[in-house]
Amino acid sequence: MIGGVHGKILHVNLTTGAIEVEQPPEELYRLLVGGRALVAYLLLRDLPPETDALSPENLLIFAPGIMQGTSFPGAGRNGVGGKSPLTGAIGSSEGGGWWGHEFKRTGFDALIVHGKAESPVYIWIKDGQVEIRSADHLWGKETAPVQSLIRAELGDERVRVAQIGPAGETLVRYAAVMNDVTRAAGRNGMGAVMGSKNLKAVAVRGTTVVPISSRERLNTVSRWLGQNYKENMAWATSPTGKGTMDGFTSLAYSGGLPTQNFGKAVFEQAEMLSAERQYELFFKDRDTCMACPVACKQVFELHGPDPEHSLDPVYGGPEYETVGSFGSSCGVDDPFVVCKANEMSNAYGLDTISTGMSIAFAMECFDNGIISEADTGGLAYCWGNGDVVLQSIGLIARREGFGNILAEGVARMAERFGKATQPFNMTVKGQELPMHEPRLKYALGLGYAVAPVGADHMMNMHDTVFVKEGEGLRRVNLALEEKIGPVSASVLDENKMKIFYNEVNWRHFQDCAVNCHFYPYDYSQMAEALSAVTGVTYSIQDILAVGARAQTLSRLFNLREGFTADDDRIPTRVMKAFGEGPIADNEISEQDFAWAKNRFYEMMEWDAETGEPTEACIQSLGLDMLLQGKL
Repeated sequence: MIGGVHGKILHVNLTTGAIEVEQPPEELYRLLVGGRALVAYLLLRDLPPETDALSPENLLIFAPGIMQGTSFPGAGRNGVGGKSPLTGAIGSSEGGGWWGHEFKRTGFDALIVHGKAESPVYIWIKDGQVEIRSADHLWGKETAPVQSLIRAELGDERVRVAQIGPAGETLVRYAAVMNDVTRAAGRNGMGAVMGSKNLKAVAVRGTTVVPISSRERLNTVSRWLGQNYKENMAWATSPTGKGTMDGFTSLAYSGGLPTQNFGKAVFEQAEMLSAERQYELFFKDRDTCMACPVACKQVFELHGPDPEHSLDPVYGGPEYETVGSFGSSCGVDDPFVVCKANEMSNAYGLDTISTGMSIAFAMECFDNGIISEADTGGLAYCWGNGDVVLQSIGLIARREGFGNILAEGVARMAERFGKATQPFNMTVKGQELPMHEPRLKYALGLGYAVAPVGADHMMNMHDTVFVKEGEGLRRVNLALEEKIGPVSASVLDENKMKIFYNEVNWRHFQDCAVNCHFYPYDYSQMAEALSAVTGVTYSIQDILAVGARAQTLSRLFNLREGFTADDDRIPTRVMKAFGEGPIADNEISEQDFAWAKNRFYEMMEWDAETGEPTEACIQSLGLDMLLQGKL
């Protein structure tokens, strides 16, 4: 068996109580690596077509990659997947922290949860031993108390807990799986899948060593990071660096900050939510993930007169996406509201992007007279109403009143409220857009469209990285025979597509490994790290092929579930020019977008019109034997 794996996938059936261990062939690990590619393959193999995402038949898959358990910097992540109850497409989301590392050290490479327990349970895994325990006493509780109770019950403060909050229990369609309280596998509603199985948590503790082919080679890459991360990640590590929040005001000034549900060109109050202001008001400490020297996570604290007006540091602090979704997208300029919304989302187990965008959609409907206080239970969904934002989060998590409607997500609300709301429907494949403006970054918009999980900013290209010489262009040129120079953010041309093709495969590879996207590793360094762990020689093209396999397998799953090339689109609103603001004239033409989409299909060796993977694609990626069940 290659390094980085144990050769064991754990199956737990909550209906029958059966616990089984699968021993896959080495070739499966070599081809897929783990994470997203493994999730897609297992869903294709084991999930019957057209399965209801909230039925016991759906699978809940915890899928670390080969790098987890090795203490490689950036490998403090874990993939969670299944069929999404939000989109009906493949669900695949990643969360940071420590859980993935600890799980790998239990002696398993992945966990597949089948069926549904009769009553709430949690799974306890320790060094190869598996137990299904009652969670009746944990059901209904928020994430921090649950983690404390499980650790006390097991007598070990080093136990790592992946869990759902009340939002997962009530099957909110965008409920998250929370790792270590503050890390969310947030997108696609995997928390609802977990809740549908009456599974409250998966607790893990392991001491099993993950085999590494050459620790010396791996340490060479790790040492490079240790020597260079402060310079290359100044946005997080410098005295003025504020983690992912650092880019909030710069995106506002450049026109890239979504405001009032992507309907307004400028958020005039951006300085009110700046990272500097939030630090001044609430900063307590920085937190980090496993083996990560960067510590980009914020820990905020405020001692108010009561819990309602305080910030509990156990729930960390907001990321950029959270500030955008609860702040500018809802027209809210109160930093306390944004930070409290983050705390509540972590406590209840909610994806902050979909939660904020669902509230923003309701605000736009309210602003246009499509819904009123008679529909919302007396709440005035006016732009900038921070009190309503906070009230809505609790209502969503408990599915009470208007919160029961918000809990369904924007696409279903748009169907419910009628055709007049479709212009406000900022979703792709049913998933809400993240906090990055396609009118600033044209290829990013294409990435939203073709992402298998619906609109996603992580498995994507951010055009602004490539507008000048720097690490982005240096990285992508490692994979190209003819070097590409700087490319405008607001074009879709052949050079842009060459970058896009490689970068999207790169991002999907990272979610197979499963490695942090923010680290400054380039293609060659990750190929070397993967080779060092596995003992298999991976080239740059080999790791990009892993990403292409993840995309292709995900594509095959979505096609099987009824999705077509027509679903690879973005809302009309984010293609049309604002007519004012920093990007006043930026507009993505339908013709350019259609050309770019078809060109991407061609580059992937999918049918240029239908987006269906061709036989040549399947064979070139080495997926033919896998899909025929011969591996």
